[in-house]
Amino acid sequence: MAECYPIFGSEDTADLFNPDELIDLFLRCSVDGICIIDMENRFIRINHMFTRIFGYNEDDVIGRKVSDLPIPVCLNGILSQVKNGKAFTNLITQRQHKDGHILDIAVSYSPLRNKNEEIIAITAIYRDITKEISMERELKRTRELYKLITENASDLIKVYSRDKTILYASPSHEKALGFLPEQLLGMHVLDVIQDEDHESLKRMAKNLYDSGEPQLLQLKLKTKDNKVFYSESTISPVYNGNMEIDSYVTVSRNITERIENDTALRNLDRLSIIGQLAAGVAHEIRNPLTSLKGFSKLLKSSNSPEKQNEYLSIMSDELDRIDMIVNEFMSLAKPQAIQFERGNLISIIDSTINVLRPQAMLDNVQVTVKYPKEDNLELLCSPNQLIQVFVNLLKNAIESMPHGGNVSIGVRKLKNKRVVIAFKDEGPGIDKEVLKYLGTPFYTTKDKGIGLGLTVSNKIVQEHNGTMKIDSQQGKGTTVKIEFECI
Repeated sequence: MAECYPIFGSEDTADLFNPDELIDLFLRCSVDGICIIDMENRFIRINHMFTRIFGYNEDDVIGRKVSDLPIPVCLNGILSQVKNGKAFTNLITQRQHKDGHILDIAVSYSPLRNKNEEIIAITAIYRDITKEISMERELKRTRELYKLITENASDLIKVYSRDKTILYASPSHEKALGFLPEQLLGMHVLDVIQDEDHESLKRMAKNLYDSGEPQLLQLKLKTKDNKVFYSESTISPVYNGNMEIDSYVTVSRNITERIENDTALRNLDRLSIIGQLAAGVAHEIRNPLTSLKGFSKLLKSSNSPEKQNEYLSIMSDELDRIDMIVNEFMSLAKPQAIQFERGNLISIIDSTINVLRPQAMLDNVQVTVKYPKEDNLELLCSPNQLIQVFVNLLKNAIESMPHGGNVSIGVRKLKNKRVVIAFKDEGPGIDKEVLKYLGTPFYTTKDKGIGLGLTVSNKIVQEHNGTMKIDSQQGKGTTVKIEFECI
């Protein structure tokens, strides 16, 4: 019978345990697989977790040598070292389950000594880390895949910290911007973006923070040689374990060629409008010129100071009228750089009406406007580009009524700082089959049109974070609604 010892070394305690019972208790309660091997490399004890991990039960292994298993649970070279008193901790190895599948195992080996400090057996403790190792392998494979993608992608990929400092830049930046990736590390996001786009970026950052959704916007990036690089960038948040934004990932694409093509189309559309408006403007200028001519003759023939002052006042008014028409026409004709500034919506619409008033008068069209009570409707915009959009829409409305009619322009303030502008005519309307093609480049229903007006207009509206919608029914006219966000 085995000798009994007091638990915890207290000789006064009445609770005595058999050492074999203590070993059984330890083996049963361990969360790791444990086996004991004698000096002949034979299994003399295993616990239930050993069976659960490897599939072998006591009948399979007790009395057998470790070399009898397909892939030994203990290496002979290591066994020899343990027999000489060396211990091993957390060796990462691979072992085979009874059914043949491979396991990733962390194993520790220790010599087991008797009272005389003689090594009489070896203990091996196993922990199944197959799931953890698989996750590490998958993570490593994913990282290698992402690295392969980022290092070979033509798009510009950057990672920013929460304070907008660049943490990573893909190699594609060297070809696109002239900067080596390591030169960009530590730079602030605003250091690589043209100054005029800083406000747009700040608005986007606020939208991203409020919604938590990726944002798409166009940005002008700085190159090393100070050229402009037009990009279309998707900016996405990266969240930590607490679902807080930890960093940002941006993927930017070179759209310089597309921007240049868009600019060419806009200029083509603008020149077409100017050519078609020229006749109306010439007619409108001819009327005050005729008055000037007549009153200049009257001025010469009159000796009355009162009459002369009256004639001069009329002539001054006519000159002011000519000046206004020419200025409005020239604002439409001059090149339009895309530069956003604060613009008053009502002033922009008034300028549009002044440009097209001559054509409206020639076609016997009355233009009425209804503004909301507040007149401080300001947008962050390019005023000249919005004038181009509104001229397109108002001109289309006028031309839809060759025998005269009414065009109404309504401005209505919405919730959330939104404003909608509606252009409504009394024309014949547009067939549904035709309506779905409107806005397609070079598609037009006009004999002298070039089919770019609505295409360019819709593009400009989108760049101003707005929307455009066309409603039309045959026999009931057409309404075009544009919605913007005020500041």
